[in-house]
Amino acid sequence: MFYWLMKYVVIGPVIKAVFRPWMVGRRNIPAEGAAILASNHLSFSDSIFLPLMIDRRMAFLAKSDYFTGKGIKGWATRIFFTATGQLPIDRSGGKASEASLNTGLGVLGRGELLGIYPEGTRSPDGTLYRGRTGIARMALEARVPVVPVVMVDTGSVMPIGQRLPRVGRVGIVIGEPLDFSRFEGMEGDRYVLRSVTDEIMVALQRLGEQRYEDVYASTVKDRLATAQAAKAPTSRH
Repeated sequence: MFYWLMKYVVIGPVIKAVFRPWMVGRRNIPAEGAAILASNHLSFSDSIFLPLMIDRRMAFLAKSDYFTGKGIKGWATRIFFTATGQLPIDRSGGKASEASLNTGLGVLGRGELLGIYPEGTRSPDGTLYRGRTGIARMALEARVPVVPVVMVDTGSVMPIGQRLPRVGRVGIVIGEPLDFSRFEGMEGDRYVLRSVTDEIMVALQRLGEQRYEDVYASTVKDRLATAQAAKAPTSRH
């Protein structure tokens, strides 16, 4: 009830009035049953606009930091993320990755829609980067279709590092579902997982015509951080 109240009464109408989001391909989202919505990731606001614009309830896997903030701001952020259907996950790897996988499979097991960013993190520069294979494993284990989703201009409305959004129009393009039933029972094969993940990324690239680079976004972020640190002036004593 809280989810629908926020979506249709509290948050949704205001966001729609200000940003006037548009959508193409709505019919490609299954009317019922579980499915993964695989989206490019340009902005923090991607996780707001997509759930707002589709008729069915969906959940996103969001980093746990958003749910552990202190004070009033932390409380408000936690309430907001919970209201928009986002689930906290630990991205530190190892056992945490397995727990994240199980959280996603739980959503799909209930016949719901699960939103995933295959790149694993926001693109630092608008480029589409290499996908992580966790999405392939979920799709094969849950035996669900993957629907490619392209967010348009959300990076301009709310760039990385900016606290308040700029007023502008954003869009969403939904592609046709991808069927990976031919790989049933092969979720333990890492070559199959890479192949499935790459197929998803190709579908995203073609749908949104983003520039693609076959390297992880996290690697690019680390390079940028190292370069910025090297340029920073050193203190003198």
